[in-house]
Amino acid sequence: MTRKRASNLVEVAAPDGVRRASYLVQLGLAKSSDPNDNAALLARIVEFASLWPVVVLAMLIGHAPVVFERGGVIAALPLIAMVVLGLVPLGGMASQKIGLMPHRQVLGLTGVACGIGVCSAIILENVGIGPDGVAPLLVLAGTALIINTALTRLPVTLIGFVAGLVGTTMIFGPWMVTAAILLPLTLCLVVVALGLARGDFAASRRLTEALEDSSRPSRLLEEVEERGSVWFWETDRYARLSYLSPKIAAALGLDEADLTGRPITAIVSETNEGDELTSVGERTLSFFLSTKTAFADLSVRANTSEDRWWSMSGRPVYDKFDQLRGFIGTGTDLTEVRKSEAEKTKLARFDALTGLANRAEIGNLLRQAVSGQGARSAALFLIDLDRFKNVNDTLGHPAGDALLKQVAQRLANAIGANGQVGRLGGDEFKVVLPVKTSRTHLDALARAIIESVSRPYIIDGSQVSIGASLGIAIAPEDGRSADDLTRNADLALYAAKAAGRGVHRFYSSDMHASANRRRELEADLERALEQGHLRVVYQPVVSCVGERVTGFEALLRWTHPLHGPISPGEFIPIAEESNLIERVGAWVLRTACEEASRWSVPARVAVNVSPIQFANPAFPTVVSQVLSQCGLPPGRLELEITEGVFLGDSANAAKQFDTLKRIGVRLALDDFGTGYSSLGYLQRAPLDKIKIDQSFVRGATLGNNQNAAIIRSIVTLAEALGMETTAEGAETEDEIELIRKLGCSHIQGYYYGPPLEVSELAAKLGMHGENAEAVGHKASRSPRLSLLRRGRLTVAGQVMPVRLRNISATGVLVETAHYLQQGQEGTLDIQDGPVVPIKIVWWSDNRCGCAFEEEMVLDWLSNDRHQMRLAG
Repeated sequence: MTRKRASNLVEVAAPDGVRRASYLVQLGLAKSSDPNDNAALLARIVEFASLWPVVVLAMLIGHAPVVFERGGVIAALPLIAMVVLGLVPLGGMASQKIGLMPHRQVLGLTGVACGIGVCSAIILENVGIGPDGVAPLLVLAGTALIINTALTRLPVTLIGFVAGLVGTTMIFGPWMVTAAILLPLTLCLVVVALGLARGDFAASRRLTEALEDSSRPSRLLEEVEERGSVWFWETDRYARLSYLSPKIAAALGLDEADLTGRPITAIVSETNEGDELTSVGERTLSFFLSTKTAFADLSVRANTSEDRWWSMSGRPVYDKFDQLRGFIGTGTDLTEVRKSEAEKTKLARFDALTGLANRAEIGNLLRQAVSGQGARSAALFLIDLDRFKNVNDTLGHPAGDALLKQVAQRLANAIGANGQVGRLGGDEFKVVLPVKTSRTHLDALARAIIESVSRPYIIDGSQVSIGASLGIAIAPEDGRSADDLTRNADLALYAAKAAGRGVHRFYSSDMHASANRRRELEADLERALEQGHLRVVYQPVVSCVGERVTGFEALLRWTHPLHGPISPGEFIPIAEESNLIERVGAWVLRTACEEASRWSVPARVAVNVSPIQFANPAFPTVVSQVLSQCGLPPGRLELEITEGVFLGDSANAAKQFDTLKRIGVRLALDDFGTGYSSLGYLQRAPLDKIKIDQSFVRGATLGNNQNAAIIRSIVTLAEALGMETTAEGAETEDEIELIRKLGCSHIQGYYYGPPLEVSELAAKLGMHGENAEAVGHKASRSPRLSLLRRGRLTVAGQVMPVRLRNISATGVLVETAHYLQQGQEGTLDIQDGPVVPIKIVWWSDNRCGCAFEEEMVLDWLSNDRHQMRLAG
């Protein structure tokens, strides 16, 4: 709302008393709060003071002859007083030195006027001049002179003079005619004074509004210039500054006077090197000034020590002869806007958490690396952190973010100037090496990355250890486009994970077959679940006391209609990654409970539970429903969990344990000692049994390792906690004897036979109360050498990569992801060794025993560069 509009509203709404007060202000009888009114009144007082002596002089000229002729000294006294009073406005009231407010000065001047009027009447009375004399004429002449010279100046003062004259004349005598003339004149003066005051009031209001209207643009510009973001500049015809807003001068560290006369280009930096937001070839301020061209929103960098940006607009100004007078324009501060744009650009290209290139940026760098005339040499690393989710789940997401920052720093340090590191999201990273590099160098770099990432971290005072798996693809041999290279590096990464994590793998063409097989198995597994092609087999758990079967572990098997038996080590991870594991696990649980409810002896049934399955809050409900529907007592069901269940939400895990124990089922910790074993898990979880992994059982009887000591420690710990122990993987009688001697309560392994179908349980494994039948070897086999070597196993026309662990003159232990049946025959191509015929003796959990058709001489191992140790 403008001030004029506000003033109008006040005037309309003001009561009469307020208006009269305004008239009194114009008459000079009341104080005004408006400095303009006071200034105007003071100017009128000064002007009146310069006119009043003329009036007094005129009256003296009229009075003096009569006084000196007739009145003598007595009549001269009022005359002298009138002279003194006439000089008062000049010497006192009219000056500003007294310090009185203007309305006080008006009141004083009115008193002076009254005094002069009184003196004039007294003089006329003393000299005794009648009404027919000259005195009335002199009074009228003086009054007329006053009206003519000063009426428009201070009418209140004149009214005071006339009122004093009339009053004294009426009191002292016979000047009734003069009084009769002056009285109406006084009333007329009052009316005229009020009219003048009203006119002055209106004129003052119009003047105030006009002043406000005329000063408003200036005031608004001052406000914008001082408090807003806009500033102003002006130059002469030579582009030299003639004006610059003070705040810009201050920002430049100079005074306005120092900048006046300098070229305007001195306040800006014409070079924008390193600025990503400035277009190449953008026209500069100098260009527009030299071409006398108007410009708008020109981004310039301020010539200051700090990084400051302005947006300048300007136009040329010409005189009436069409000659250039200079430029005039405005500017705004762009610093925050530029920072915001730079931040947006950074966010669009770089990861907000780690500062590394994001998915889009690292993808662009890869495309640039392989683009050009023909595919250029480049290498791509895909890195996935191992066990990162465990950190996120146990320590929380803030700790996970802090860990990712440290990982990013280590990756950047490891890569250095060789390439660019980017984060794809989560715990996945990508490294682009845009120069030709040998496989040897890439191998060393990959090992250095894994070693660096795998070193312990300190997060919130806690030591954290993770690992890294790495896949490598090289252009152009592994792909001529960014998409092909990424896909193949991903296959190599998957192979690294399958190889046990914490390793790196180069892409090879046979990885496509593995990936295709995995996709096919994922679809086929879902169909097998729906069509009932899965089955459950049972491996006995035998008590060390009396060799009685106390229970069976339910193991899942899948015979593919095309590929034959598929190893659980191959399809279970597929089920976990494709979210089929809960459906598969529920099916196994229900099937095992239904079978166990029909057994003739109250043996327990153990069912493996995936960490994903266990983490579902509805899992205890599923268990309760299955037990109720199958009619199986809860105490006969044993759920085998791994240490992975402790690495998630600890509060949820505790709640799950509590609910399951209230249902009444037993809980066993499987594969103890192979993961992230912690005594804290055993203390928190209400476990009934600990299962000792087969890696500790095998070779425990050979006497040259610490396996027996480890088993003894686990048994002692379990007994102290009131838990049972089951030793897995027992194959020979001497291993059984050692297990009994070490105090294990139960045994599970091939010594008592492989997992069997339900129809075979009653006939062979003591379902009717007999002791379990031992079918394993009586003693450990011939001495074996422990080694780590690659090989290729060919069975039924299928070639599969394997790793050799233990070898003897009569056989070898190999690791393979493929399912093999007992009795199958084939050949084994040993790396840096012979090709020998073999026969599959047993298979269990991705391991199988292969017997040589003929006893092998192991002299060829004497030059083996791998570290070996005597295992038998």
